[in-house]
Amino acid sequence: MAPLAHALALLAMAVAAAAIDVVPLDMAWESFDDQYRGCGPAMTAALPALRLSEFQKNPLFTRLWVKAAAEWRKRGFRVSPLSSPAQAIAVMAYSSKDVHQQFNEAVRRAGRSPQEYRKNFHFKTLHFLLTHALQKLRQAQNPQCRNVFWGVPGTHFQARRGQAVRFGHFTSMFPRKEIAQKFGTDTIFQVVTCQGVDIRAFSMYPMKQEVLIPPYETFEVTQVIWDGKTTWIRLRSTGTYSKYNCEWLWKRTLGALPPRKTRPGHHSTGSGHRDPVSHEDTNDTYVTVATDVTDVTDVTVATVANIITQTP
Repeated sequence: MAPLAHALALLAMAVAAAAIDVVPLDMAWESFDDQYRGCGPAMTAALPALRLSEFQKNPLFTRLWVKAAAEWRKRGFRVSPLSSPAQAIAVMAYSSKDVHQQFNEAVRRAGRSPQEYRKNFHFKTLHFLLTHALQKLRQAQNPQCRNVFWGVPGTHFQARRGQAVRFGHFTSMFPRKEIAQKFGTDTIFQVVTCQGVDIRAFSMYPMKQEVLIPPYETFEVTQVIWDGKTTWIRLRSTGTYSKYNCEWLWKRTLGALPPRKTRPGHHSTGSGHRDPVSHEDTNDTYVTVATDVTDVTDVTVATVANIITQTP
């Protein structure tokens, strides 16, 4: 190889290597990890006003909601086994990927403090609905553990065997390694998840057979391998952990609420964790507001469409 060509090849390799981020895998302590244990009905009742406020503050969420609601109606208004049309639309909105990166980045930092969540996190509606939708789907699918894969481009994750970790955001994985590798091969995760659920019935792209894992599931790192090109990481579910619980309702109600937070570093029934083997959690009773169907279909679409036209 000529000296100039050789130098250019080395430069290209250096640039490619520099483009790979190295990120430590940890417990994602700044994640907003609320499971809304014990406050589903109260949170649902607060949803219409909260959703309207976020439609005004977050144009991206507004447009996404209209698109997802239209697709949901086109597919025949399916709700079961979810509790409400809003939950179905939330799953469809997330799976569209139009807001995937921005939403998950916001989830990963919204737990820095209660103030960060209240003032700067404008996906409260989507977070609540998506969390409850995954919980309902898990119940309907007879809680089970699944072996899934996640391919990540542009990032080498660092982890050590025996380490406790969380993803800290909603994470899409797939039952087949071949599908996961189409999304990236710099890091490949092989994960045994007991909280992740099959969302294909409400997904924009059901052919992907997507399994969605919530931010609060905890894992143990069981293997880390570097083969010179790809970092291979195996994780095994160990339960759940949440620092926050029913955060939006604090200072907004005079009624009794479940514990606001768990003690740092501890699992609790408040976080939905009982048995690290069975992964059984408490069964909450969910109710919906009577006007919810019209809110998320006809009325909301018309109102939001008007908001969109007024947004620069």
